[in-house]
Parts: sequence; structure tokens; C-alpha cells
Amino acid sequence: MPVAVHRGKVIVVLPAYNAERTLEKTCAEIPREAVDDVILVDDASRDGTVALARRLGLTTIVHPVNRGYGGNQKTCYQAALERGAEIVVMLHPDYQYPPTLIPAMVEMLRSGLFDLVIGSRVLVRGALKGGMPIYKYVGNRCLTLAQNVLVGRKLSEYHTGYRAFTRRVLETLPLEENSDGFVFDNQMLCQAIYFGFSVGEVSSPCRYFPEASSIGLRGSVRYGLGVLHTGLIFRMSRWGMSASPIFHREGRRLEAGRSPEGARIRGL
Repeated sequence: MPVAVHRGKVIVVLPAYNAERTLEKTCAEIPREAVDDVILVDDASRDGTVALARRLGLTTIVHPVNRGYGGNQKTCYQAALERGAEIVVMLHPDYQYPPTLIPAMVEMLRSGLFDLVIGSRVLVRGALKGGMPIYKYVGNRCLTLAQNVLVGRKLSEYHTGYRAFTRRVLETLPLEENSDGFVFDNQMLCQAIYFGFSVGEVSSPCRYFPEASSIGLRGSVRYGLGVLHTGLIFRMSRWGMSASPIFHREGRRLEAGRSPEGARIRGL
């Protein structure tokens, strides 16, 4: 019997790096009636992201040095948990994903049928029309096929940056064991599957344009290799052939009250 999530706090987290040109448009479309707070974590941006975030009234956390995409998310989730979030939505502030989907994702979690929800660019059949480069689309499909085989699921994609989680997921997963780089997202989704959490998908259009953040070809290759490694470690852990801390129940979790060294926080 699914257990519905009570109607507690919903917090949107924005992992930001040089997002000044797109942040205001992203925030303008967040349905504030469905959200209790918005937290932006700035990963040592070189532009005016922090000043703009504060003008917009966002709870703002600043990393004094760049910690990477995964390191940014660790701070995002820790801050949201410390503020009492029952549901956390991770949205990129680069205006690639539509914030208007947040209420739908939240209600899917509140139904008790899902523990996390991902916004799939593939289900909507518009990734290429939205401007996704051909090499990224082909890589997405090939990596997704490989991971579905290794992980034993049938998700439409594993690589979207639009996700929503219940508090229980964030408190259970050993997220501190994950990479501070781009493969963090993939590790986190595979961890959730490994620990038995249910995953829902919602169709999400996606925009690609010059101001939107994107991994280059070299970074994409490194990411792809990291994804395959994660899938292989997942399968080996299932077979009892690996003791990777990523898939170990005693792995390091987010620690309450621990902020990144030197981080400057406004609004917390």
C-alpha cells in the first residue's frame, strides 16, 4: 500500500554557476503557490549570479571555491533538509527545463506512488526539436539502453537534470560518497533504484540555446564513461562482487548542520 507524503514544505533548489543571464526568467516561471522556498547555491560564479539572486529574494548560499556540479547539489539538498523540506525539486537555473511542471512533479510524490520523479526529455519526443545536439541525443539513447540492461529497469532516460525527491530519499542515499562532478546525477538515480525507491517520469520539454549550460564533447565523453562505470558497479554490487560505498547502506550521508567550509549563506 503506497504511503502518501503529507503536505509539508516544498523547496526548489537551484544549483547555479554563471546563471545571471537566465536566472530571472527561470524564477519568474516557478509557481510560487506550489513552493514554500527557493534556495540557490552559487558555485563560485564569475558573473552577477549572486547579486541577482539576492535581488530576487532567494535564499542564497555561496561556495567560496568551485566544488563542481555534484558538490553544488550536495549543498542544495543539505540546505533544503535543514529548512524542513518534505519534498525537494532540483531545477537548473539556465532556463532549459519548464518550471511550470513543478506542481505535477510534487503531486506525483504526494500520491505515495513514487519516491522520486524525473523530467524526461525523451518521453516528450521533442529533444531534437528543442535543439539537443545530435551527438548528445545519440549518446543519451545508447547510455540509457546500456543502463537499463545493467540496472534492470526501463526508464526513458537517466540523464535529465530536472528531478524531485521526497525527504526520505535524500536522507537515505549515501550522497557524500558520490562524485562532485557531472556524473553525480547518474549515481544518485542508480542509488535510488538500488535502495528500492520507486521512480516516476513526466514528459518535460527542454530548450537548448547559447545561454543555457551544456557539457562540451570532451566532458560528455568523460560523463559517458562515468555512467557506464556506475552501471557496472551497480550490477557487480547486486551480484555481491563489489563493495563500492556508493551502493553501501553504511556509506556517508549528508550531515545535518554541516555547511561547506567558508560558505556564505543569506536567508538560512
